[in-house]
Amino acid sequence: MSKFVRSRRAVWGDARFLIGIAVVALSIGGVWAVVSSSGTTTPVLQATRTIALGEALVSEDFQVVEVGLGTVTDRYLAPQELHAGQVASRTVFAGELLATSAAESADANRTTTIVVESSTGIPADVAAGSVIELWHSPPVDDGGSQGPPRILVADAIVTSVTKAEGMLSADGTTAEIVIDRADVAEVLAAITGGSVLSVVPIGSTS
Repeated sequence: MSKFVRSRRAVWGDARFLIGIAVVALSIGGVWAVVSSSGTTTPVLQATRTIALGEALVSEDFQVVEVGLGTVTDRYLAPQELHAGQVASRTVFAGELLATSAAESADANRTTTIVVESSTGIPADVAAGSVIELWHSPPVDDGGSQGPPRILVADAIVTSVTKAEGMLSADGTTAEIVIDRADVAEVLAAITGGSVLSVVPIGSTS
């Protein structure tokens, strides 16, 4: 009887030994897979300048960089995935990797750009990618003065700023801004109707 018991314990001991080896092997394999994946790089696009919402995405505005993305590779655009007709669905800042969610078809985009002149000038820290409010003071009925200012567009995005230069230049500074297409008619009406426009950075007061 005692020989039978010792035999069973020996078999069970061998099984535990084999299970231990299997666990160690799996652990080593998992570590190797992690190390291997961390050393793998993927070519993706990196913006060389700030690209505002609605701007066309063109290869000249990107450089190809090798980045170790691991399991999130599909969240970023590879060079071959940049096609004509794509625009930025949000502002992409200089140095940022181009995420797939930041690109969309121009047909699906509901924004457009328009150039406005800010009568009060534009703060120095306003640049491409800045979010601003566009205020206007409409002319009063007699045409000799302006009415109280109010917000015309609550959340426009700047694509470029051009400051007036020279003695004969106008006092105002022009800015190209991105607005929703639904706001275009009202903005154009304000411009042609003689409203005084002002670009105000978000967080500032008029």
